[in-house]
Amino acid sequence: MVNTPLDNLVNNLLNALPQSASDLRQDMEKNFRATLEAGLQKMNLVSRSEFEAQRAVLENTRQKLETLQQKITELEKQLADK
Repeated sequence: MVNTPLDNLVNNLLNALPQSASDLRQDMEKNFRATLEAGLQKMNLVSRSEFEAQRAVLENTRQKLETLQQKITELEKQLADK
């Protein structure tokens, strides 16, 4: 099982609890996780995969735009030469 950053944060919080709270560990883990997830959702964050997908779309669009700009420049030059 791969630990996510959220898992790591929850584990760090649980490890910071005093030993006397060890019997509450399961309840605290659920509460920590739910609270952190709710807070992160309010921040309107995107996942790494969503970010990478949008980045690829942007790069593709940027390449197409550069190609179109070159073609326009060539066509303008051809018109100017006539």
